[in-house]
Amino acid sequence: MILAKLWQIGKEHCMNSHAFTFCGTQCHALPSGALWLPDDGLLCVSDLHLGKSDRIARRSGVMLPPYDVQETLDKLANDIAATDPRQVICLGDSFDDLAAADNLGDDMRLRLTSLQAGRKWVWIEGNHDPGPVDLGGSHLAQVQIGTLTFRHIATDANAEISGHYHPKYRLAGRSRPAFILDTNRIIMPAYGAYTGGLDCTHPVIRQHFGPKALAILTGRKAIAAPLP
Repeated sequence: MILAKLWQIGKEHCMNSHAFTFCGTQCHALPSGALWLPDDGLLCVSDLHLGKSDRIARRSGVMLPPYDVQETLDKLANDIAATDPRQVICLGDSFDDLAAADNLGDDMRLRLTSLQAGRKWVWIEGNHDPGPVDLGGSHLAQVQIGTLTFRHIATDANAEISGHYHPKYRLAGRSRPAFILDTNRIIMPAYGAYTGGLDCTHPVIRQHFGPKALAILTGRKAIAAPLP
């Protein structure tokens, strides 16, 4: 029963993802906003911003429903079940700040530990969480896998995958988190449940891409569209 359920989850992910080749590497943009590199057994997510409701409550006194960590980890657990990755890369801003990491509840800490079990896990430093946190895995400024470099904020380098900007694409009156890519780089959508976003046509995003750049929208099915 469990194996059948996992097979069905994996099948749905495959059918609803968008496959493409980036710098010679086969990639799948998953509907969730995760990036799957099957040849490397690598699952990449960006900007989880775990504990955002905690940080907002601490700094402004505004109380949001405290379910962002559970919802984000539930989504990550589904992607891990579907792909069974050998390694997971979190592309920075995994926590909304270091205090949010320290305040992570025991149940969610245990959930995260169970997701890490049996696989290599890399935390890339972000601008919200610049230092190591008291969790398993490696803590790096950036990491290179084959020809690809994974970092938090895009540079002028080629063959890089980054996050930070939380790009969104408006289609049929609805704004959806989106991957933005061309032949040189990919900027990942924010994966966290409570994250906002920046329109993909904003100059701070558009400056990184050539005229033939592509957006891949997340949602029930990953949909490719030209970047305006």
